[in-house]
Amino acid sequence: MNEILLDARGLTCPLPVLKANRILRGMPGGGRLRVMATDRASVADFQTFCRETGHALIAFGEEGGTLSFVIRRKQDAENK
Repeated sequence: MNEILLDARGLTCPLPVLKANRILRGMPGGGRLRVMATDRASVADFQTFCRETGHALIAFGEEGGTLSFVIRRKQDAENK
């Protein structure tokens, strides 16, 4: 399955998570979203967001001041 890219660089809390949530709601279960962000608060925000929504934060990294998060959308109840 392809990965969707969200460039949220330059946006501050809570915009990266809000934009990611909007995209994830339109994706099929198991879909992957990569978010690029520069706000350091995004680290805690995405960890909390994934824990509370059931989505999986499957990768996190930083390179040159840009944070990268890979989130796998949770399976819907009817798709299990």
